[in-house]
Amino acid sequence: MPVLVITEIAYLLESRLGTDAEVRFLGDFAAGNLFAEPVAAADWLRIAELVATYRDLPLGTVDASVVAVAERRNVTSLATLDRRHFSVVRPLHAPAFDILP
Repeated sequence: MPVLVITEIAYLLESRLGTDAEVRFLGDFAAGNLFAEPVAAADWLRIAELVATYRDLPLGTVDASVVAVAERRNVTSLATLDRRHFSVVRPLHAPAFDILP
C-alpha cells in the first residue's frame, strides 16, 4: 500500500467506524499483514502526469500514487471501494485494473 494512502484510510476508518478500527488497521502494519510501499523518486513524475491527465475526475495525488506504484510493481488487481476513479484510469502496463471486491 503506498504510504500516501495510509493516512487517508486511517482517517476514514476512524471517522466512520471509530478509533478501534483505526487501531486494528495500524496494528496490521505492525504484525506484517500490510506493507507500506514508499513512493519512489520516479513515481512522483508519474503521479503528476496522472493528476494532469485525469484532472476532470479529479484523480488526486493519493489515487495517482496507487496507480504509479501498481505500474512500478506490475500489479493489476486493486482492492478499493473507489470504482469511480479506478475504473476510468488506464494503467501503462495493462488495459485496465481488476477492481476488487
